[in-house]
Amino acid sequence: MAADSMAHDDSLAAQRRGFGALALAYLLVFGAILILVASIALFGHASDGDPVVTLDVPAASHPAPAKPARQATAAANPAGTGAPATPQSLAPPPLQTVPATLATPLYAGGALVADPGLIEATAAGPLPRIADNGRTPMAAYAPPVAAAKTPKIALVVTGLGISAKATEAALANLPAAVTLAFPPYATDVQRWVSEARRRGHEVLLEVPMEPYDFPDSDPGPHTLRIGAPEDANLERLTWAMTRFSGYAGITNLLGGRFLADADSLEPVLNFVSSRGLLFFDSGSGARSAVSEVASRLGAPYAQSAVTIDAIQTDMEIDQRLSELETRARASGSAAGTGFLYPVTVERIAAWAQGLQGRGFVLVPASAIVAARK
Repeated sequence: MAADSMAHDDSLAAQRRGFGALALAYLLVFGAILILVASIALFGHASDGDPVVTLDVPAASHPAPAKPARQATAAANPAGTGAPATPQSLAPPPLQTVPATLATPLYAGGALVADPGLIEATAAGPLPRIADNGRTPMAAYAPPVAAAKTPKIALVVTGLGISAKATEAALANLPAAVTLAFPPYATDVQRWVSEARRRGHEVLLEVPMEPYDFPDSDPGPHTLRIGAPEDANLERLTWAMTRFSGYAGITNLLGGRFLADADSLEPVLNFVSSRGLLFFDSGSGARSAVSEVASRLGAPYAQSAVTIDAIQTDMEIDQRLSELETRARASGSAAGTGFLYPVTVERIAAWAQGLQGRGFVLVPASAIVAARK
């Protein structure tokens, strides 16, 4: 019995030693895993230090395509009546900036983006100018519009290029005949302008101008100011005008107070006109002097009669669009303005689908300027 008890005790001790060794092995493996995970978290994988190469592919200059620009516009808008363009790839073309010195014109699809004959090379960048043969940027960058006796409506949507998501949505859903306005501040604004031109849109440059409640409302650096020396305002204007190429004209970013001051406004409109560009008054100021000054200078301009999304609801925007139709029917043409709100884009797209059937044609802002002559 004593021998059996001793044998039993020896067996239990052996089992305990076995379990202890196994537990120790598990602890060692678990510890090794913890050490490995910690080292990866702290130092990364070995391949993380490998060099990464990013290629910035330059935009290719090429001659004008065989297909006319009108056909290219029709392809983006098959109905030709303001229906939303067929969805395409929204990746912006590789054109980051337009060099001040060009050898050949640059195109985005079938649309002209930059032409050496329409550019003055400056230290700040490419500045629009009237070509030696008298051709203007307004004419060169304006989409073709078929002759029609029906009342014309122009819509300018502002604020593009700042939010990539909102800009993508606008390009995907707005009719090609809607004019798109871009502030000068985004670093990749030329990419979005080129994409807008490729899709058939006319483009305007938004120039920051002093509002009544400045600086509570501040359109940013390079704002044109009342009381600033004329040279200073023209320098700020030139800075904005050299940020990108392919625009047919200028519009105001805020600027109610500046547009109401004829003395400050006149040299600006004179400079814009001398560069072959139109001026579009977005209607932000009830006391705007644009009509008076532009008429005196003989400068091409158009003025928004309706801000369609001052109240951002479906019903209010639809009512303002209906008001535009009433104005266009009464005078032959009318222009309106909206911002890049999702509801604005949605309501414009829905409204435009039945526009031709109601006896109207949607046109770029430059067509309203031409209609006024």
